[in-house]
Amino acid sequence: MNQLFRRKNYSATDTSTNLLRVLGTWDIVFFGIAAIIGAGSFSSLGEAVFRGGPGVILLYLICGFACGFTALCYAEFASRIPTAGSAYTYAYASFGELIAWIIGWALIMEYSFGNIYVAFSWSDYFTSFLGRLNMHIPEYLTCSYTEAHKAFLKGSENKELIKAWTNAPLLGSLKFIVDIPALVINGLITWLCYVGLKESKNFNNSLVILKLAVIVLVILVGFSYINTDNWTPLNPETGVTSFMPNGFAGVMSAVSGVFFAYIGFDALSVLSEETKDPQKTLPKGMIISLALCTVIYIILTLVLTGMVDYRKFDGVGDPLSFIFEKTNANVAWMELVVSFVAIVAITTVLLVFQMGQPRIWYAMSRDGLMPQKFQNVHPKYKTPSFATVVTGLVVGIPIIFTDKSFILDFTSIGTIFAFVLVCAGVLLLPAKEKIKGRFHLPYINGKIIFPVIFIGALVGFYYFQPAFFENLMDWKDPNEGEFRASIFFFIIVNLILCLVAFVKNLSLIPLIGLSSCLYLLTGMSHENWFWFGLWLVLGLVIYFCYGYRNSKLKNT
Repeated sequence: MNQLFRRKNYSATDTSTNLLRVLGTWDIVFFGIAAIIGAGSFSSLGEAVFRGGPGVILLYLICGFACGFTALCYAEFASRIPTAGSAYTYAYASFGELIAWIIGWALIMEYSFGNIYVAFSWSDYFTSFLGRLNMHIPEYLTCSYTEAHKAFLKGSENKELIKAWTNAPLLGSLKFIVDIPALVINGLITWLCYVGLKESKNFNNSLVILKLAVIVLVILVGFSYINTDNWTPLNPETGVTSFMPNGFAGVMSAVSGVFFAYIGFDALSVLSEETKDPQKTLPKGMIISLALCTVIYIILTLVLTGMVDYRKFDGVGDPLSFIFEKTNANVAWMELVVSFVAIVAITTVLLVFQMGQPRIWYAMSRDGLMPQKFQNVHPKYKTPSFATVVTGLVVGIPIIFTDKSFILDFTSIGTIFAFVLVCAGVLLLPAKEKIKGRFHLPYINGKIIFPVIFIGALVGFYYFQPAFFENLMDWKDPNEGEFRASIFFFIIVNLILCLVAFVKNLSLIPLIGLSSCLYLLTGMSHENWFWFGLWLVLGLVIYFCYGYRNSKLKNT
C-alpha cells in the first residue's frame, strides 16, 4: 500500500539523457506557438463563438489567466526536474506513484485524442482548400463514419455529411466511410517525429513564421470590416442587446472549445531532455509563448465577432476563412490564403502533440509502469522510436470510427485535470535553494491574500449577478442546472482552500492557478465526467495489472 503514494526523488542536477539536446529558448517559444495557435484558432474557435457570443472573449481571458499561473507552476517543476514526462513526472515527485499514473494516463488521453481532433480539423481545411481550387474528393473519403451517421439520423443541415452517408459504397452491409486526409497526415507526421527532433524543429519554426504572418494579415484586413453592433447582439428571447447574449452559462459552455486552444503549452515540458539548459530555457519559453498566444486569441475573437454575427458560426469548422466568404466580408483572396495557412497551422499542432505523447510513454516505461519497449531509442535518429510508432497507431485507428465533438470535450477535461494536479503539486514541494540562472517561483504568502481575493470576488459576483445566487441550489434547470451545481461545489472546495491556506501559509501563485483551473472544470457537463471517469477506471485496471507489479520503486 505504501508504494501507491511513494514519491520518486529527482535530482535537479541530473540532466543525463539518451536524447539529443537541440532546443533553445526561441525553439521552445516556437513550439509553444505551434501548439497553441492552431486548431483552437482555425477550428474550435467557431464553435466557441457560437456558444458564447462576443462574451467568449471573457473565457479566453479566464483561460489565459488560469494557464498563466499554471505555466508558472510548470516552470517551477521544470527548473527542479529537467527530465521528460511533463505533469506525470511532476506528480511522481509530489504526490506519489498512483497519482502519477493517473496523470500520465490523462496525458495519454490529452495528446492522443487531441491529435485525433486536430487530424479531423486538418482534413476539413485541406478538403475545403482543394474545393476552392475546383478539386473534389468524394465526401465519404473526407469524414468519419460516426460523424456521417449522426448527421443522417439527426437530419443535419450539413449537406456534405448527408452526401457522405447516402453516396458511400457498401462493403457487404457496411457503408465505406473513412477520412483519408486525416489518416494520411497522421502517417506523415508520425514519420517526421520518428526521423528526428532536429528535423522537426526546423520544419516547425518555418511553418510558425508563416502562420503568424497570416494571422497578423487576418487581423489587419478584418479590422476594416468590423461592425461594432455585432459585439452587442440582440437576444430574441429577451429583446435585450448584450455582450453575452446567452448569459454567462452560455459563455462557460464554450470552455471545451476555448481551453482546447491552450492544451498544447504543457507539451513543452515533455521536451525537457531535448532542451539546452532546461532549468532556464523551458520556463522562459513557456511563459513567452503563452503570453503571446493569449493576446493573439483575444484580438482574433474581437475581429471574428465584430465582422460576423455570432449566430452564423453554428457548425463552422473553418471560422477564419468563413469570415471572408461571399456572404460575409467577400474577400476571395483572403479566403484562399487563410484556408492554405490553416493547413500549415494545424500541421504544426499535429507535430507538437505527436512529439509529446511518445515522451510520456518513454518516461513511464523508464519507471517500470509501461513495458520496457516504450523506452527504446532509435540508434540513428535518437528518438523514442517504438513509442512514436505506437502513438501513430493510437491516433490513426480511432480516426476511422470516432467524431470531432466527442473528442473535443474528452480531451479538454483531461488536460484541465492535469493542470489542477500540477498546481496542487507545487504547494507540496519543499523550499529550495536559489541558484542564479534558474527559474524560481516567487513565494507570496497566501494566508490572508487568497481568502480576501476569493471571498471578495464572490461578493463582487453576487453584487452584479444576485439572481444567479438566489437560484444556486436549483439544479434541475435544463439550461443552467449543471453549471449551478458545479459552481456550488467550486465554492465549497475554495472555502476549504482558504482555510488550509490560512493554516499552512500556502504560496499564493499556485493557489490562484489551482482555483482558476478548478473554475474551468465547472464548464464541463456530466457526459464529460462520465467518459473521463471510464477512461480513468480503464487506466487503473492497467496499472494494477502491470504497472504496480513492475514499478522500479517496488524493490527499492
